Amino acid sequence: MRVAITAVAIILALSSVSRAAWSASKAAPDLSGDWVAEFLPVGTSNGEIDYFRFTLQQTGNTLTGTWRTASVTGSIDNGKIDLRLSTVPDNTYTAVLKSGEMVGTAQVPRGELKWRAYRETSETSPPKTHDFKPTQFHRLFSGSIAPALRIHSGDTVRTWTVDAGGSDSGNRKLSEGGNPQTGPFYVEGALPGDTVAVHLIRISLNRDTAFSGGSLSPKALDPTYHAAYKEPGTPNAIWQLDREHGIARLAAPSDKLKNYTVPLRPMLGCVGVAPPQRMAFRTGYLGSFGGNLDYNRIREGTTVYLPVFQPGALLFVGDGHAAQGDGELTGNALETSLDVEFRVELIRGESAGVPRAEDAEYRMAMGIAGSLNEALQQATTNMARWLEHDFKLNRAEVAYVLGTAMRYDVAEVVDPEYHVVARVSKEALARIAQ
Repeated sequence: MRVAITAVAIILALSSVSRAAWSASKAAPDLSGDWVAEFLPVGTSNGEIDYFRFTLQQTGNTLTGTWRTASVTGSIDNGKIDLRLSTVPDNTYTAVLKSGEMVGTAQVPRGELKWRAYRETSETSPPKTHDFKPTQFHRLFSGSIAPALRIHSGDTVRTWTVDAGGSDSGNRKLSEGGNPQTGPFYVEGALPGDTVAVHLIRISLNRDTAFSGGSLSPKALDPTYHAAYKEPGTPNAIWQLDREHGIARLAAPSDKLKNYTVPLRPMLGCVGVAPPQRMAFRTGYLGSFGGNLDYNRIREGTTVYLPVFQPGALLFVGDGHAAQGDGELTGNALETSLDVEFRVELIRGESAGVPRAEDAEYRMAMGIAGSLNEALQQATTNMARWLEHDFKLNRAEVAYVLGTAMRYDVAEVVDPEYHVVARVSKEALARIAQ
């Protein structure tokens, strides 16, 4: 009898321990790990959301962690979560768990904010190669366009573009003109404040014709010269692309230009992401989001760095050129369709806020503004900040380097904004002590 009672007591004790452990786990689920927070001011209707990454470690009911450069302290008690940041301890963040997410409100100096947080996950499978056949083309850079394909950092995409007029490799018109874009490609895990690196692996011609304009932009001319400017004959021209010999020539040249040829240097006129603040731009525009950059060094072997302004980045590519001189002086280049292969890399928590690029020879910092003067200032500042950040140079050291090694390209003068690129050779930068 005593043995039976003892057995019952042990079972009851174990049951009590089990119930206590279950109750404790229910009251304080483990919140350790990486999270993404979304903040939406109460009462706003434009849908603008701020995003932050943070990490928590949980010991019992106590929470600690990091939030950007700040430390986090807090607790979870009966399902209620309280968090505070070391930099602004008067701010309070409260939430409850709903379906594995934190949902609540934050009290900050600008008022009450709604917020939620969800766990950040990272891709663990090997990078993939996607063969993407576009069926729709877009004439807006916008975050409201549904993704054509979702990809992860490290993935490669093989696809193609139509030309600026909307025609494909067989000269079939698939879209209205105006730089129709392939994509957008949603990069999983990309958030505002990140950077997407677009590694251009292959940029190749897929047909033997291109078209171009036949008049110079008034934005690039002296007003007196432009006033007397006469356009002889047909303003637009067809070019034959001799891919075997790597040259282009006019299909119907004048006698003066019958021997004139142009080296083929295929490039992408457009590489861009969804613009900031839920804005949308026609695909002739360029800005901090990239877009219609029309820079002739955005070609095979180049990496373009674009700041992320909306979740997923939403990457667009298009506006293929067989060749282009600086400035895109006739309003277009040798416009054609292209086969494109690129790999994306997500750089978390770092953003210059403006486009940059690099290839085997140069670092290239872009300046985009309403005048050439402002664009040059932006490009120079962009490069100076890049060197300060990566090489830990002071202002005088930056001046010594840029004053002796800087090169400028006028990439674009005919579109709504001017585009100037500051570039410095990697050979010169290699002489900076690390």
